[in-house]
Amino acid sequence: MNSLRNKILYLALLITVAWAAFNYGQDYNRKKYEGFDFSLLSKVKKELEVKYLDAGEMDTKTMEYGMIKGLVDSLGDPYTVFLPPEDNETYNEDLSGEFGGVGISLGFKDNNLAVMSPLPKTPAEKAGLKAGDYILKIVDEKNQVDRETTDISLQEAVKLIRGEVGTEVILNIYREGEDKPFDVALIRNNIVVPSIELEWIEKEGKKFAVVGLYKFTERVDSEWSEIVWKIREEIGNENYGGIVLDMRNNPGGYLRSSVLIGSDLIKEGVVVRQKSNAKEEIVYEVEKGRGALLDENLVVLVNSGSASAAEILAGALQEYGRAKLIGEKTFGKGTVQQPQDFQDGSGIHITIAKWLLPSGKNIHGDGVVPDIEEKDPEKQLDKAIELLLNK
Repeated sequence: MNSLRNKILYLALLITVAWAAFNYGQDYNRKKYEGFDFSLLSKVKKELEVKYLDAGEMDTKTMEYGMIKGLVDSLGDPYTVFLPPEDNETYNEDLSGEFGGVGISLGFKDNNLAVMSPLPKTPAEKAGLKAGDYILKIVDEKNQVDRETTDISLQEAVKLIRGEVGTEVILNIYREGEDKPFDVALIRNNIVVPSIELEWIEKEGKKFAVVGLYKFTERVDSEWSEIVWKIREEIGNENYGGIVLDMRNNPGGYLRSSVLIGSDLIKEGVVVRQKSNAKEEIVYEVEKGRGALLDENLVVLVNSGSASAAEILAGALQEYGRAKLIGEKTFGKGTVQQPQDFQDGSGIHITIAKWLLPSGKNIHGDGVVPDIEEKDPEKQLDKAIELLLNK
């Protein structure tokens, strides 16, 4: 009898614990999703299934992506985005350094779509597009696109501007200082963006290494090492004059690459600081075991198309007194996006922090001001060489 009573009490205890755990879970979920009315979402979906004209064509996965995108877009941050599989693939192609399109790196100025930088040797650069140009409309007659860019996402803009090689896309541009907007017709081409290139320029008996650092792609680490080796071969020669690091129209990319390059140019200290919403700070210091070009005379070229990781590197070199900056004030993108890919091929980029220069200065929206301002692109390199000649 006692045994039966004990079993009943034990069973009752198990039921009580299970019920408590269930209620705790329910309460946890309620708190976790507090503020979300999922019943309304369910009602809207049912209404669509019953009343929508083409209800039979509704795709659940597309609707799911749309809901997630709407949730993320509601934050109002153009750099925090959800990417369905196709858009995520496009983004990864961009960072790999090879894609089809017209050669524009896009960004936002005052929440308006703008050219962050025209990439070198591309249809965009040849057509005269400039960093800071506002893109008001995208027109593609072949694909029946006539889209004003109000409230457009970065990914949608990229998708509309890219297309089949040999086809035309027309961008309606507003440029500060111009009386009215104008159209620029671009023929799409295969775009292969070099990460970095080395050119030697001779003047007044001196030989200068001009390093065009176009973008911090996944290839830049190995390519930089090759260029460092070539420069070091010339250092002992009497006619060697120094280095011009050209980061004009460099839209950024992988931060770790800018830290790596900075570690070859800066002796010691912080290259960049990262501060999150929790006020936590991560410090990226000069990597030990590098320092291949610490003593070389150095000048850096920047303009309004120099953004993100390019601004960070330029600003660090300036603050340490390692190099003078020549050109124009940089773009002013100083926030950190953390990408995450999901199993279905989609991904999300979340603004998790802001970049700060070694001094703690935030460049977002303000950019980096050069030591020597020169707005004429034709004269910027000449001024850099002249500065090195006088050192």
